[in-house]
Amino acid sequence: MAKNTITLVYITNKNAAEAKSIAKALLDKKLVACANVFPISSMYRWQGKMVNDKEVVLIAKAKPGNYEKIKKVVAKMHSYSVPCIMKIDAVANEPYYKWLMGEMK
Repeated sequence: MAKNTITLVYITNKNAAEAKSIAKALLDKKLVACANVFPISSMYRWQGKMVNDKEVVLIAKAKPGNYEKIKKVVAKMHSYSVPCIMKIDAVANEPYYKWLMGEMK
């Protein structure tokens, strides 16, 4: 694994309230150090139909080792029967990496 590797957890949500509720839970448990919430437009297939919908994406910044715990918390809280919870490895700049690592378990 590269130096200063962090995990970005990409989670789509039905609305901002759900995204913020999940972000708060992850922050309270110190599984993530930071969370960003963005409104998005999504197109996908669901149950044989094309869907064009508004969603809200939550991008949570975490230690790579926290992903499995994050997945469990999100799955319990999420309203979707099949939530999108994706792990993306990224490399952070040194000062940000040090801050991030100091904010989590």
